[in-house]
Amino acid sequence: MNPYTSVIITSSLIMGPLLTMSSNHWIMAWTGLEISTLAIIPLIAKQHHPRAIEAATKYFLTQATASTLILFSSIMNAWTLGQWDITQMSNNTPCMILTTALAIKLGLAPFHFWLPEVLQGTTTMTALILTTWQKLAPLSLLVMTSQSLNTPLMLTLGLTSTLIGGWYGLNQTQLRKIMASSSIAHLGWMTTILTLSPKLTLLTFYTYIIMTSTTFLMIKTLETNMISVMMTSWTKLPTLNTMMMLTLMSLAGLPPLTGFTPKWLILQELTKQHMFIMATAMALISLLSLFFYLRISYYTTITLPPNSTNYLQQWRHKTNKKLYLATMTTLSITLLPITPTLLTIP
Repeated sequence: MNPYTSVIITSSLIMGPLLTMSSNHWIMAWTGLEISTLAIIPLIAKQHHPRAIEAATKYFLTQATASTLILFSSIMNAWTLGQWDITQMSNNTPCMILTTALAIKLGLAPFHFWLPEVLQGTTTMTALILTTWQKLAPLSLLVMTSQSLNTPLMLTLGLTSTLIGGWYGLNQTQLRKIMASSSIAHLGWMTTILTLSPKLTLLTFYTYIIMTSTTFLMIKTLETNMISVMMTSWTKLPTLNTMMMLTLMSLAGLPPLTGFTPKWLILQELTKQHMFIMATAMALISLLSLFFYLRISYYTTITLPPNSTNYLQQWRHKTNKKLYLATMTTLSITLLPITPTLLTIP
């Protein structure tokens, strides 16, 4: 890619979500979302492969639809109330349209169908950007409008996303599609608690970014895209292989790892709000996600899959020190003891 083009795309990718997060005016927020969307499309399509072009087209169409709905809801709200302030959304109809639009942008069920296909058609690092940085702007809009959103609707979206995310990942063999279903399930947890405790939504999102980024960087380092190829990962970097298993268990939310913190706090908050059935359902549905994380760990560390396909044996890589990966792995598995400190952050 041309260096000038790369600089423009990178700066736009950074500035788009920052513009949305720092805006109080709907038009500025919408502009930030558009800049972010247009900046990521060349990165998705740069492989010059039919799957990459298909992924870029699907991403553009879904994001353009969501942006149109956001603009429509903000105009309707301005027509009703006479102002463009993001936090002033007192009309039910614009709120419902906005919720639908942001659900499409985030990939919440039942608007999740584009996310696994787009991740599968692009590179590992672009998939990392799509599942972390690109979620920042839509989620910030949800947090800013959380006081105006319909709580039963958000609970339904959250429960459905957690269920669909867990269910979708059960029979997948592609790691990027599994990470897409993981993203859908985690966003379901964030959406569930959004109107009850926006602070917990942000905490869940921060831990999700750390764990997902670590997992994608490990997949990139091991140069693998399928579960069946993971069986040779122990020959490349045995230590990293072990750390990946712990990171996957953290994504699943097992104690005493980092991923247990947000789920524990969300279930605690739901119980405080006397939503016992909802808390029980969320806890049980999370077992679906646990299964496919365990499946990857099982293939990676315990057994070889029963197939006759001969994979090219890749022996150990050059031992280049990756300090950032060591740091992120540590954060992904050891943050549970500082939970009381995290709760004091405003």
